Amino acid sequence: MTVQPRPRVRFAPSPTGFLHVGGLRTALYNYLFARKEGGTFVLRIEDTDRSRYVEGAVENLIEALGWSGLDYDEGPGKGGECGPYIQSERLEIYRKYVGELLEKNQAYHCFCTPERLEEMRKQQEKMRIAPKYDRHCLQIPTEEAARWLADGAPSVVRMKIPESTTIAISDIIRGEVEFQSDRVDDQVLLKSDGYPTYHLANVVDDRLMGITHVIRGEEWLSSTPKHVLLYRYFGWEVPRFAHLPLLLNADRSKLSKRQGDVAVEDYRAAGYLPEALVNFVALLGWNPGDDREIFTLEELVREFSLE
Repeated sequence: MTVQPRPRVRFAPSPTGFLHVGGLRTALYNYLFARKEGGTFVLRIEDTDRSRYVEGAVENLIEALGWSGLDYDEGPGKGGECGPYIQSERLEIYRKYVGELLEKNQAYHCFCTPERLEEMRKQQEKMRIAPKYDRHCLQIPTEEAARWLADGAPSVVRMKIPESTTIAISDIIRGEVEFQSDRVDDQVLLKSDGYPTYHLANVVDDRLMGITHVIRGEEWLSSTPKHVLLYRYFGWEVPRFAHLPLLLNADRSKLSKRQGDVAVEDYRAAGYLPEALVNFVALLGWNPGDDREIFTLEELVREFSLE
């Protein structure tokens, strides 16, 4: 009999400010799934977008999770066998895997200037074409690209998307979802500053940290075909995906700070108990199948299901 490994899930916020209630719900659902299934809940800080980094945000995130009662098993301040758990401390790892993709012709250097990319997008808008990189640099001969790199020409590394391919995804919440590769952009994987984009770092870290289930917001669903392709390029098993519905304002727009309190800190400052906020957030997208409305965290663990 085959013994299934215990699940490993992660909450991977970016340190760009206070913990949003949507982020708290994502963290909560990962926590509940891990605790119910006897698995591991990992906290990973995705801080590779240095332009949006906010000083003190990591400490705030950790404090907000602790106040909410969501104790993680591995992560900053706790360690674990898969660290470091802060992406800016893992840059050499990402560069290694980018090198593998370049060697296998599954990625390529792009030397396009911001001005050229902006002009390309303007032309696409005029023609009412969905914005997408035109693969200009894919046509550059290897020897010429090598010379430019040797001369110090700034570049990014883009993922090479296969043509005319159907990319199928099995989502725990949404079922089977298919994407046509011709509509998927050649995503930047490594920026000119040497930092990876979310897409590369996310996939590499999920693999190296043994993540079995990726539970995240539905805004990442459109990026999932790129992630699935990266798993295939590296020859890795694809984790199970579960994309949670967005939290919306009363006018059906995405919940944002412009329309009221949305940070955990706001509710905490207003005097709400952590048990009340967690109970409220748990029911934003999930219910036990009856009319119960009040749960302890332990009861949520027993009742919770993604399906």
